[in-house]
Amino acid sequence: VQLQASGGGMVQPGGSLRLSCAASGTTFSVKAMGWYRQTPGKQRELVAVISSGGSTTYADSVKGRFTISKDNAKNTVTLQMNGLKPEDTAVYYCNALCTTYGATNDYWGQGTLVTVSS
Repeated sequence: VQLQASGGGMVQPGGSLRLSCAASGTTFSVKAMGWYRQTPGKQRELVAVISSGGSTTYADSVKGRFTISKDNAKNTVTLQMNGLKPEDTAVYYCNALCTTYGATNDYWGQGTLVTVSS
């Protein structure tokens, strides 16, 4: 399973960005997809995740500002980030929990940098 992330960039505080991630491969089913982020010297942390059934989980720090959505048919997940703050600056990683050939594993996309600065 390969994950291709897009989006990110630089934005001023209060601005918006959208991150997208597409999963591809052969013979797999997606159980959940989400986004994590990491800053230098810190552990990677959950931002938001959405299950195949549509259940969502958000980090407290992004609730009310970020929205995660998915397209099951296209195996894509999108993170709409509004009201961005400087503390949202990080490398964001797409994650997918997938079952392929009977085994369930975590897959990661390449990171995409989000910079919030005036």
